[in-house]
Amino acid sequence: MMGKRSGQDKLFAADQVYLDFVGRDTLYGYMAQNREQMFRDEDFAALYCADNGRQSVPPSLAVSVLFLRAYEGVSFAEAVERTKYDLRWKVALGLEMEEVPMQKSALQEFEAKLVLHEMEEPILKKSIEEARRAGYLKSRKIRVALDTTPILGKGAVKDTYNLLGEGIEILGKRLAEVEKEEVTAWAQRQGFSRYFGSSLKGEAAIEWDDKAQREQLLTEIVQDGRRLLSLAEQGEEQHPEQAEAIQSDTALLRRLIAQDVEEKPEGGCQVKSGTAKDRVISVHDPEMRHGRKSASKRFNGHKAAVAVEMDSQLISAVEVLAGNAGDQEKALELVQQSERVMEATVAETVGDCAYGGGPTRRAFAEEERILTAKVPACHNRDCFSKSEFGIDLDQMEVRCPAGQSTRDYGSGGEGRGGQFVFAKATCQACPLRSQCVRGQGPRSISIQAEERLQQQARAHNQTEAGRQSLRERVVVEHRIARLVGLGIRKSRYFGRKKTRWQVVMAAVVANVSLVVRHCQRRAQNLEAATPAQALAQQTNAFLAAVSTFWARFLGLEANPGLATVVM
Repeated sequence: MMGKRSGQDKLFAADQVYLDFVGRDTLYGYMAQNREQMFRDEDFAALYCADNGRQSVPPSLAVSVLFLRAYEGVSFAEAVERTKYDLRWKVALGLEMEEVPMQKSALQEFEAKLVLHEMEEPILKKSIEEARRAGYLKSRKIRVALDTTPILGKGAVKDTYNLLGEGIEILGKRLAEVEKEEVTAWAQRQGFSRYFGSSLKGEAAIEWDDKAQREQLLTEIVQDGRRLLSLAEQGEEQHPEQAEAIQSDTALLRRLIAQDVEEKPEGGCQVKSGTAKDRVISVHDPEMRHGRKSASKRFNGHKAAVAVEMDSQLISAVEVLAGNAGDQEKALELVQQSERVMEATVAETVGDCAYGGGPTRRAFAEEERILTAKVPACHNRDCFSKSEFGIDLDQMEVRCPAGQSTRDYGSGGEGRGGQFVFAKATCQACPLRSQCVRGQGPRSISIQAEERLQQQARAHNQTEAGRQSLRERVVVEHRIARLVGLGIRKSRYFGRKKTRWQVVMAAVVANVSLVVRHCQRRAQNLEAATPAQALAQQTNAFLAAVSTFWARFLGLEANPGLATVVM
């Protein structure tokens, strides 16, 4: 049953005495003065039974503690300690000095409930509503910038031997649990004790420089894994109520064997050369992936994808992608999420070169959305690149740097682009051939299915409006830097779902921090204003609040601009 905070302030609450000491213009002071609007108990009513059970900690209080935890980057245990002894937290939360609001387990359980019920987007939306209420965000027509940044996963990354060993250990523990047997005794009885010791590789009495011995150990591990998979099949038949859990651990072990191991023609196993696509790199967090931010920068984990409103710099959408996903993945979903969260229309989306590929442009064009992003450059080593050829899609003609043209076009099929080919004799006699073609054949130019969209994008990027949008895209990098400062570079959790929660809470903190700074500047301007100007500003703020109240009461859209005192 949901607990509720009283609408009345406590006489001996810390903010009644120490608000000015902590600072009205700090984030803690802002929370103390606006906590009733920031997070309300009724916003979380769907998470609780309406008429049964023990009364919970008020959810508005619990989510406020999670907000401060994200702001200061502390653990659950430290967050609870701060509610007991930190005067700033006491003031922000409206607690009495001797009050202990909740225990660590209750805070953890509440966060898990929020993640389970997918409350990330509503909580992010609360930060935007606060920005509108404070007058920081006014427009209902916005532009957003997109970008990604790596998140280092929490799971330990292991090599093939240890991955397989841990996969066997996890499935073994599951089968021992199903059979209600102590895991060490079960492992010894089934002959899997080597996987439940201190170190599989450390206890293996082999010479690691000897390839034959390494492959012999790998073969033994794979054989044990396959034997365990057979036991798992028997366990599913004997314990159908546990079949789903067994199948999950079985699927992981099968995948680990398939991705890293191959059979040798003469018998036995060896590690596959190269890296399998979408390779699982951690048993503890199977959603982690090898990723690249650039050709030289690698990481293991996930990617945070962020949308930022370009004028206000508020974070409007968050997703967490696989570490090996392209930056442009879910770009359209980020824009749609921005519209839901901001309750506004996205007039333009701006991204870097990663968002400028043909498929992404087509997806935006089909939704009749404007996408501004650099077109990926075409390189051809020291020879003429595709960009140095004139491509006329209306006449279906291509002109080369030497002035020769061709209409010899071969289509790759509907929606697949095609290729223009110059005459072999023309290319053979061309004085610029050495700068254009390396082989013996003629020059060809590949055409994307989205070639016309790419041409339109190049033309737009050369306009003043296009160049301005690309310059202003830098705001998303500034916001990502703020999120990194709030601790998102390393995940606190296993899995992308909980990691997304971490990034969302950091985004909420970043947004509210912008609102707090806006209020600080407004207060400073008010102090510096003449008495007449100050009175006008105060009157305008009052009239805007009244206008918003009546608009909400009557179900209309507020227009604070109608309530303005002209000085």
